[in-house]
Amino acid sequence: MSSIAEKLAKKSTRRTPAKQVRLRLVYIDFWSAVKLSFLVAVCLAIVSIVASFLIYTVLLSTNVFQKVDELVRDVAGSGTDLMSFLSLGNVMGFALITALLNLVVTTALGAVLAALYNLSVRITGGILVGFTNN
Repeated sequence: MSSIAEKLAKKSTRRTPAKQVRLRLVYIDFWSAVKLSFLVAVCLAIVSIVASFLIYTVLLSTNVFQKVDELVRDVAGSGTDLMSFLSLGNVMGFALITALLNLVVTTALGAVLAALYNLSVRITGGILVGFTNN
């Protein structure tokens, strides 16, 4: 072993003291918050559309819709057809419209929350956050 390798081995086994830093979060960039909330909303929209499709498929394959349709026919009469309302196109269309509305609302809420935080920092001074290097 060379002397440089020995020095590096000794240096790596020695533990450095942990340095702690306390910082205050006094500003959230508005456009960064809007972009992040938009990406979260897109992920939630995809999840809700896929979940709607999977739930519809499971309910269709387990004949839940047929049982509910029979129950509705017994109660309301023979003039109703539940499956005409609950077709795959109608369900996925409703899921898509709901996902788009949630996308807009979630993005707007992210923007509003960033603006409200930036306004409240003037009164409260921000959030104190502690960091360490280990």
